[in-house]
Amino acid sequence: MASILSVSGSPSVTSRTARLLDHVAVRLAAQGHQVTSLEVRTLPGEALLGADFGHPAIVAATELFDQADGVVIGTPVYKAAYSGLLKSLLDLLPQYALTGKTILPLATGGSTAHVLAIDYALRPVLSSMGARHIVQGWFVLDRHITVREDGTTAVEAGTDEALGRLVDDFSAEIGAPARLATAG
Repeated sequence: MASILSVSGSPSVTSRTARLLDHVAVRLAAQGHQVTSLEVRTLPGEALLGADFGHPAIVAATELFDQADGVVIGTPVYKAAYSGLLKSLLDLLPQYALTGKTILPLATGGSTAHVLAIDYALRPVLSSMGARHIVQGWFVLDRHITVREDGTTAVEAGTDEALGRLVDDFSAEIGAPARLATAG
């Protein structure tokens, strides 16, 4: 199937955003997609903050975006916007790094007051970077993401059901171009 890049814009080692992305990756992998994860916090801070476009880690991250058919971008919401860490990476990518890509934006936060951060803060940036299609994003309350005793992630049932439908739509959208290409 498709190659999907899962990008966590959380600076936290114990990030609920990263856990949510892992949860989504399991569903996408079960549908036959190859999922590669990128945690922006693992990139060198000096390269991100110093705008070192040529740093090997930044070049490698840029190549991951280039190779992906679709991108799942997850971010915690801080001050009604996506994380500065995610912003620093997006700023280092080529202007049209998302051209031809389908994007699934996800956000986590402590309050429903942040639910519009995807549409008002993140979506315009992704669109300006040439995304082919940005599917409906989803905001998940932090308290709806928990860690089970075995270390796996649990998402509150109602939230997981709605999220699952969006992930399935994203999966279908990613698969659509390949099916069209082989139909002719």
